[in-house]
Amino acid sequence: MGKKQKRAEAETEAETVENDKAENELDLANGDPYKKKRKGRTRNKERNESDKEAKEIPTVSIAVSGSIINNAQSLELATRLAGQIARAATIFRIDEVVVFDNKSSSEKEDPTVTTENNSDENESGGVFFTRILRYLETPQYLRKALFPKHNNLRFVGMLPPLDAPHHLRKHEWAPFREGVTLNEKLSSGETLVDVGLSKSVVVNQALEPGIRVTVAMGTNRNLDGDSPRQVVSLSKPREEAGMYWGYRVRYASNISSVFKDCPYRGGYDHLIGTSEHGFIINSSELSLPTFRHLLIGFGGLAGLEENIEEDSNLKGKDVCEVFDSYLNTCPHQGSRTIRTEEAILISLQYFQEPISRAMQRVQH
Repeated sequence: MGKKQKRAEAETEAETVENDKAENELDLANGDPYKKKRKGRTRNKERNESDKEAKEIPTVSIAVSGSIINNAQSLELATRLAGQIARAATIFRIDEVVVFDNKSSSEKEDPTVTTENNSDENESGGVFFTRILRYLETPQYLRKALFPKHNNLRFVGMLPPLDAPHHLRKHEWAPFREGVTLNEKLSSGETLVDVGLSKSVVVNQALEPGIRVTVAMGTNRNLDGDSPRQVVSLSKPREEAGMYWGYRVRYASNISSVFKDCPYRGGYDHLIGTSEHGFIINSSELSLPTFRHLLIGFGGLAGLEENIEEDSNLKGKDVCEVFDSYLNTCPHQGSRTIRTEEAILISLQYFQEPISRAMQRVQH
């Protein structure tokens, strides 16, 4: 990605918001392509930059090769494929989805953020994949405000909704809601936020318009009241209520950038590669080490082995040198090939019990 200004570590949620305002004046907290022009370029705020909270909780990330999109025979089929993976990530409560390409250089620019070209031509599988994942993760009531029209979003309307806990209906009340800051001017130190209810709410921070925020709604359901709501970190719903609050999306130019540009403090502390050539261990017998940030990698059409071979930063390295564990999660397969979208579903189910056991050790 580009040289994004990183959000300073906050002692409180209020400080986090103030830091964001001063440091960024960017767009979104989840890297969605709602753009503002600034010095001739478009940038936005990546939600994954805010993951360096003081109270870390274990996270599970998946890394998926964007080349799988290139195998789809039409834009509609490519959209369906991306939608399947978005559903799998949501069903299994994945915290971060990293989409990586096979570029030789470790460019940090995120093409979905900086491009103003609305054509679907010359957009790589990884960029297309990233765009669809971000769109689907965004609550429906925010998409019009946060996403400009784009040709590659033509078929998203036919995809099944993720129906994640933060994709709330207009009549539903919840302790937290996602919202977008509006242009309306209020008194100093306050901002109007659209949270998908019949009326917008006031929050007790002064923020730039067009920023996606997480709002603590409290217990007062009276939207006409004078009491302002509070903007909180996106980790708050999970920390306080144990709620799954969607996945973050990150683009990486190659597989080495997946690890190098990890947004979490200290990086990923356990890496798992999946392949039909991996070791076979029953899920019930697999013991994962205690982790803070786990990453599970899925290769492209020719597997992780090819992704590593094509990355000049990993030249000469074997897949077992790159990953801490290298596993075959579906041994004795009847088909000669398992598609990546199928492998993700199979593998995430395979890892459910081992991950749960490892997290229980952290909690105790």
